[in-house]
Amino acid sequence: MARQKGIIKLKGTIGDITFYKTKDGHLAREKGGIDASRIKSDPAFQRTRENGAEFGRAGKAGKILRTALRSLLINSADSKMVSRLTQAMVKVIQADMTSVRGLRNVIDGEAELLSGFEFNIRGKLGTSLFAPFVGTIDRVTGEITVGLDSFAPANMIAAPSGTTHYKIISAGAEVDFEVETFVESHSETAILPWDNLPTLAISHTNMVTPASTKPLFLALGLEFYQEVNGQMYALKNGSYNPLALVQVSGL
Repeated sequence: MARQKGIIKLKGTIGDITFYKTKDGHLAREKGGIDASRIKSDPAFQRTRENGAEFGRAGKAGKILRTALRSLLINSADSKMVSRLTQAMVKVIQADMTSVRGLRNVIDGEAELLSGFEFNIRGKLGTSLFAPFVGTIDRVTGEITVGLDSFAPANMIAAPSGTTHYKIISAGAEVDFEVETFVESHSETAILPWDNLPTLAISHTNMVTPASTKPLFLALGLEFYQEVNGQMYALKNGSYNPLALVQVSGL
């Protein structure tokens, strides 16, 4: 892979060189590779097919989780989040100690490995929210909760420059990765001032199916705002809003 330089940027194919544009700039690469039909049938590429099957399964799993949390992710995700989540799902699948290679899956893997996943590397929850919180997942009742005791926002929330207000958001999700369905509920505080006055205690309860046997997830995040002439505006279009998986129960 080579980077295109100069004033005129090319797109398309000339000879054996393909020119194309990505988020990283205008690039060029040589045509080539192995014929797809050979990869599909040649015994020498059995491992390639197995890896491809599991990578595809990871991509689908990441998509259904993103869809389940879409209401929060709209304002809290970076441009590389999809690929980072797919890579994390690959690790979950590779932790499957039951299925044969190529058939490993999320259900038999270790969904708990997703705990701590940050959806926005430009604004991580781990470096934004310092107020202690307690997250719990109760499979029996279907309650996915998070609670924070009173805290001083300016001391316990590291906010981007220009912030005047913030909101705490959370979601509980029950995801069936096999049939690609989900149950989700979410909560949010009012838009609160980012100042030194102590908040009231905060408690969110997000309900999913009681006695579920599917993987359960608790996401927690922040949204930052700037007040201008009495109106609230999402700070920098939400570029620095953190969101992370803080509890995961994979069963």
